[in-house]
Amino acid sequence: MFYFYTQNVSTQSSYNPFTQFEEHTDVLTETDSQFNLIVWNDDVNTFDWVIDTLVKICGHTEEQAEQCSMLIHYKGKCAVKKGSYETLKPQCDAINDRLINATIEELVS
Repeated sequence: MFYFYTQNVSTQSSYNPFTQFEEHTDVLTETDSQFNLIVWNDDVNTFDWVIDTLVKICGHTEEQAEQCSMLIHYKGKCAVKKGSYETLKPQCDAINDRLINATIEELVS
């Protein structure tokens, strides 16, 4: 998550009301690391169960969930969500509670 603040800076070389101006500058003050919620392939769970899980827990549409499940099946894993650790942790736990293997990985810049 990015936090910005705007700083007003009045700049003048000598006092002249006709040449005075204001400059607005955005300054980055804090960043949160970004993470991926990864769902892993297995030989146990059905496509329907994984799709249902992604719709109910991650808020995917049926089409998004189906595409992710195909990637999980053929590639072995899929990053199904991106966000802060605090946001993804409850979703990861809920997916694991449904006996689908999910992990959280930090994005490397």
